[in-house]
Amino acid sequence: MRTWGRLGVVVPSVPSLKAGDVTFPWDIIPHGLKMAPSHALRCCKRALNWVPVLFINLVVGWSYYAYVVELCVFFSFLSTVSYLVIFHIFFFMFTWSYWKTICSRPSGPSKAFCLPRAEKELYEREERAEAQQEILKKVARNLPVYTRTAGGAIRYCHSCQVIKPDRCHHCSTCEMCVLKMDHHCPWVNNCVGFSNYKYFVLFLAYASLYCVVICATVIQYFIKFWTKQLPDTHAKFHILFLFFVAALFFISILSLLSYHLWLVGKNRTTIEAFRAPVFANGPDKNGFSLGFSRNVAEVFGDRAKYWIFPVFSSLGDGHSFLTRLVHIDPEQAKSVLQQNGKRLVFMYLFI
Repeated sequence: MRTWGRLGVVVPSVPSLKAGDVTFPWDIIPHGLKMAPSHALRCCKRALNWVPVLFINLVVGWSYYAYVVELCVFFSFLSTVSYLVIFHIFFFMFTWSYWKTICSRPSGPSKAFCLPRAEKELYEREERAEAQQEILKKVARNLPVYTRTAGGAIRYCHSCQVIKPDRCHHCSTCEMCVLKMDHHCPWVNNCVGFSNYKYFVLFLAYASLYCVVICATVIQYFIKFWTKQLPDTHAKFHILFLFFVAALFFISILSLLSYHLWLVGKNRTTIEAFRAPVFANGPDKNGFSLGFSRNVAEVFGDRAKYWIFPVFSSLGDGHSFLTRLVHIDPEQAKSVLQQNGKRLVFMYLFI
């Protein structure tokens, strides 16, 4: 036994180690001592991840106070009653969709995409990449998996030890594979994917409308304060600042909303927009596009009455998706790929 450094930590001596066996001093620190700082850092990281969410909630809370108290209560005109009704409708829908996006746990692959015990043991013992791919291909034959890596291999996650379903990706922040992953959003501290993509789009839509309502109803008081038609009071700062903040947020959110509505119409995720999914016959950015109406229905559902509400109505299970390049002749698939999505060839007949 010997003492390590100034901390007085006693660690076992290792007389059998030869020169070069220990590269770093912490290689001989007991495992429990190494895990404690790592766990503390992970806890700190998780706490810091909530800072953007806290910021958004503080801004929204202040906007509620500024609009309801400083504007509608201070200027107790008859018109402010109708303002309050409209404001609270959009405030409720915005808050509802925002917290649904935050609280919806990302969906991960089912156990069907895990390697069976025998194949898993073979895969772990095998050192050759070609042999490992043969094992994965054997298992993948019974799964609805049609996308590949850029090199044409079966997509396998070594962290989660699962064969990745189509459109599924591993999120390093959430430390899991996420079905139909779009991106990890720091403003909701969550992965946006199959389970909450509809909520995310509605959150952007209602956030934009929330800002529009504020700007449209506050602008007259903003002008009166700016031109000194109203006396200087404590409400002046709140109303002036409220208009500027709502306008700036509206511009930024509208651009993001427009982009995601375009993605919905094309049936793409943010990841697929930057890197086209690869099928057995090659990459195709429109491989999952089924036409505008069916693309929209895949996210919002086939019953329009649920579209405006943040309740789950998306089609499918997140594990398999219709695609136009599967179960067709390879030469035909190649010609379709060359046309960049001008023709639609469906995997299945519509039911």
